[in-house]
Amino acid sequence: MVDDARPAGSTVVAAALELFARHGYEQTSVEQIAQSAGVSRSTFFRQFGGKDDVVFADHEVLLAQLRDFLAEPHENPWAAVCAASVQVFRHFAADPELARHRYAVVREVPSLRDREIVTVFRYERLFDEYLRHALPGLDPIDAVAFAAMVTAVHNHVLRRLLRDTKRVPASTLTDAYDDLMHRFGVHPDGEPPADDDLMVASFPRRMPAAEVARRLSSLR
Repeated sequence: MVDDARPAGSTVVAAALELFARHGYEQTSVEQIAQSAGVSRSTFFRQFGGKDDVVFADHEVLLAQLRDFLAEPHENPWAAVCAASVQVFRHFAADPELARHRYAVVREVPSLRDREIVTVFRYERLFDEYLRHALPGLDPIDAVAFAAMVTAVHNHVLRRLLRDTKRVPASTLTDAYDDLMHRFGVHPDGEPPADDDLMVASFPRRMPAAEVARRLSSLR
């Protein structure tokens, strides 16, 4: 029996993942899950559509939470996307053993692996669409590239947590995102000067070209 201090839905998820890890996904029935979680079969189906929905239940909750978070005002949309991704990591890092059960089950069941790919894309699409909305005129390639990189970096760090018993702190992910934002030139703290920086200057139309050149030269 799983810890009944968990909320009802979380209790069912934990029971299911523990049974899947112990007996196998195909070999575990809904009746076994309901009994282990201390709920009725009808309650299970009211909360979840089927066994595969139990595996991805946390993601549905997280996606809804991230939509609400990104709907709030944010000074730097790029940093907001990174902060949203860190929320996902912290959720799974809070109960790494349960997350490892989920990871083991998904790896062994082809249909769950396929659904995981779709789920990962939903995060990426959420970030992509948010950036385009928050930054009108943003090149779609920049939006999708940043969203894809944030998602890929998150998954890489999360896999380190799932594959190793060693602790992987959230700072590992936040440090990686700091580097990513610097690479894009969008870090909230700004960027140090670089040789290939783009400089924009304005001069009166009547100013002689030679004087414009002299002033631009002095800015280097």
